[in-house]
Amino acid sequence: MDAQGRGRADDIDPADQWVLNPSTGEYELRLGPSAPQSGVPAPRRPRPSEEAPRTRGRTDAPGRSRPETPGRAVPPPRRRRGAPEEPLPGRRGRRPVKKASKSKKVLLWTGGTMAFVLVAGAGAAYFYIEHLNDNIASVSDDGASTGGFSKDKAINILLIGTDKRTGKGNGSYGDAGSVGHADTTILLHVSKDRSNATALSIPRDLITDVPDCPTTQEDGTQKVIPGTRQVRFNTSLGQDGRTPSCTMRTVTELTGVKPDNFMVADFNAVKTLTSAVGGVDVCLGKDLDDPDSHLKLSKGIHTIEGEQALAFVRTRHAVGFGGDLSRIELQQQFLSSLMRKLKSNDTLTSPSKMLDLAEAGTKALTVDSQLDSIGKLKDLGLELGKLNTKNLTFTTVPVIDNPAEKVKATVVLNESTAPQVFDMIRNDVSFTAVKEQKKKEAAAVAARLKGTKAPASEVRVRIFNGGAVAGSAQQTLSWLQNEEGVTKSENAGNAPASLARTTLEYAPDQADQARRLADLMGLPGSAMKAGESVTNDQGLPAMTLTLGKDFEGAGVSLTAPSKAPEGVQKSTADKVQCAK
Repeated sequence: MDAQGRGRADDIDPADQWVLNPSTGEYELRLGPSAPQSGVPAPRRPRPSEEAPRTRGRTDAPGRSRPETPGRAVPPPRRRRGAPEEPLPGRRGRRPVKKASKSKKVLLWTGGTMAFVLVAGAGAAYFYIEHLNDNIASVSDDGASTGGFSKDKAINILLIGTDKRTGKGNGSYGDAGSVGHADTTILLHVSKDRSNATALSIPRDLITDVPDCPTTQEDGTQKVIPGTRQVRFNTSLGQDGRTPSCTMRTVTELTGVKPDNFMVADFNAVKTLTSAVGGVDVCLGKDLDDPDSHLKLSKGIHTIEGEQALAFVRTRHAVGFGGDLSRIELQQQFLSSLMRKLKSNDTLTSPSKMLDLAEAGTKALTVDSQLDSIGKLKDLGLELGKLNTKNLTFTTVPVIDNPAEKVKATVVLNESTAPQVFDMIRNDVSFTAVKEQKKKEAAAVAARLKGTKAPASEVRVRIFNGGAVAGSAQQTLSWLQNEEGVTKSENAGNAPASLARTTLEYAPDQADQARRLADLMGLPGSAMKAGESVTNDQGLPAMTLTLGKDFEGAGVSLTAPSKAPEGVQKSTADKVQCAK
């Protein structure tokens, strides 16, 4: 019996219902004759003399219910009209060429302890998809998200692992009376072009402010849970009735990045997902014996799953300096290995593993109300699946020991490096070197800033407010005229439309003026837009500066850092790293 509780004789394992269709070379889900088949031939009735089919079943995770999946074993499909004849005895026939099944290549994975897979055959798999939908638990995002990820924008998913004791065998982990704090938190940022991603771990013991949190109660009413200042980050969930939407608000306050969606997993997620893929490989640079997590492994590479995998990601006293930061590095190594296993052919070409992952993933997670169906999860997975693991960087919020403590138990932001890390994520800057094409594009953008610069007194510009704080256009005008000598500037009021980022539009013969203004304001090359000039109040041609939502004040540079600051810990998901 495996982690899914197989052994019941009255259910059919969904994996047994996937049958190879020789006409297409793809696996299709065959249900019982009572279910709509959507173009799939009905199975023939077995003869009385035939042996009864072997059946398997699965038990439910504690506290989660799932409907029964009726069905019966299906014999090989009959030959369709027009399909090739079977070869005569003694003669070799030509096997149909198998087409690569898109369903096997669509891996729905995240940077946390969770993964999904898409099942094939939208028509034939209808009832199974409905069953997976019933597995999914969701709670309100309470308006704390962007409203959900978009296919044409960068994606930010908040992954939360709680320390709540649920499920059989989890009594040895977490706090006995915990309401489920944010024990492990990762902000997964996937670039707009899907060429790279950053998984940013947020230490649970980081001292920060938790804001007021409007929260939907179980009866549907709204309640504002008061915020608290200078407390551990992990209290943003569970404490005082806070839900994941409050953790989302806390992350936004801390990093300036507003997540699109969240996913929450408890201890069972690690156990069921690792068992579903047949275990993940981890490497130890020394013998490890942790009496608290009950993990004992020798130096070298090990394949772990289930209870042992949970013990691995929970251990901390036997690695590094024995604190939470050392455990974070261990968890990042584990997640890198899990990602490699999920992307491997061994997983993608196995229908049984794909279905096991679908079952485990949908049962193990709680998602926000914007991500509450298999269809939405599938769309997210299609976007995440475009990423190459070599361009997925794991890093941690830069912190230092809390100077206010004699006995070091908590940490605070490293103000010299943390803001730069947050800026890189906000501005979609990769932590890794990516494709050559992307480098060429970056060079072309940077080239816009190179060349002669006109004197400030010759710069003519009209300033619009396109989403910045009220009064920003006037503040910028005063700063430019009084401190920078750009006297030929004017306040043009509000822009016709709101912009996410500040832009400077100019005609080709104004390029030298544009470079001077960009230099004064700290505008990146990406903010410069070649176009047409406009006429100012004196009837002369001028540039157009539109202050977007990213504008933070006159004189505050908008140029994002191009690389991570020195000393920031980071690793990529494609490399095996041994814990020390």
